[in-house]
Amino acid sequence: MEFTHYDLGQLSQGQVVEVTLRGNAANVLLLDNSNFSNYKNGRPYKYYGGNMTTSISRLPIPNAGYWHVVIDLGGHSGSVESRVQVLPK
Repeated sequence: MEFTHYDLGQLSQGQVVEVTLRGNAANVLLLDNSNFSNYKNGRPYKYYGGNMTTSISRLPIPNAGYWHVVIDLGGHSGSVESRVQVLPK
């Protein structure tokens, strides 16, 4: 499984993550530590986000904790460039 991973570190509830894509549409997954581990190991996981078809999306952090963003093409061919940043509060 190929994916791009961004380790966001510890974030507070209400902070906003901005994801910018260029190229194909892609799945943008906001995952806590436990669900990121499940994702990597092929186990069921829960996430925030989904299929992103616009160039810029903003995802609010639902609760304080350690967070990750994963970008993947969901098994489809193509390529995507991505940039992820946590916006200042």
